[in-house]
Amino acid sequence: MPAIELLVDGLDHPEGVAYDAGEDVVWAGGEDGQLYRVDLRTRVAEIHARAPGFVLGLAVDGRGRLAVCCSGTGALCVLAAGEVRTVRDGFTQPNYPAFAPDGTLYVSDSGRWQRNDGRVFRLAPDGALDLFSTALPHFPNGCAVGPDGRSLWMVESYVPTLNRFDLETGECEEVARLPGTVPDGVALTEDGGIVVSCYRPDRILHVGADGAVETIAEDPQGTILGAPTNVAFIGPDRSRLVSANLGRWHLTLVETGLRGVIPHAPLRWAADAT
Repeated sequence: MPAIELLVDGLDHPEGVAYDAGEDVVWAGGEDGQLYRVDLRTRVAEIHARAPGFVLGLAVDGRGRLAVCCSGTGALCVLAAGEVRTVRDGFTQPNYPAFAPDGTLYVSDSGRWQRNDGRVFRLAPDGALDLFSTALPHFPNGCAVGPDGRSLWMVESYVPTLNRFDLETGECEEVARLPGTVPDGVALTEDGGIVVSCYRPDRILHVGADGAVETIAEDPQGTILGAPTNVAFIGPDRSRLVSANLGRWHLTLVETGLRGVIPHAPLRWAADAT
């Protein structure tokens, strides 16, 4: 197993996490709407702003702004210049945002647990929102747009599965079943695979390009990895993985031996049109 260590402590049940390469900082969200900015040089976290509700998923754009999914209020927000404002609301459970290269933002709206009412929305750069797919109703969650911008990877937490959408046709294929887990977050790797963090058990998986599933980090005691939810590769070479821990109060740093794909970070998206 890889080396696992605590990155920063004292957070409020963090679930969302994202990396801003331009500033070399990690962003994380808290249960009471806290948006934590973590300086990687000092390993100090500060509350930079507050969102209207439990912060679930985060994504960083090309200008260092955050797209923020807020549970409870059903809102997709943006953090810019220290202020949070709502971009769109009316979602049931907006859980995770993922940018495409052209500024389109895909949002998993998980719905309600065991109700199979999850949906995936597409928010165009001009602010137009449409229902992209209902093909993954079983609590769609963490997602990422592929490097070429033609695919959207997404987990279903309740089934549980890892899936891939063709963004041109909207067709969805199941890539892997992950029995005995509750997958939550994803991060793409340079080898063509994908890292999947699991809310249950306290485990992080790597699904290879061939569909093979491997455990790359695990904590049976649930102390250093405690309900790992979202994950993000950090650093200039994206060789280190940060995990949020919904069941604890800290972020975890994991040396996986993998390199992450740089997420798409458009300069303009719907936050500029609303």
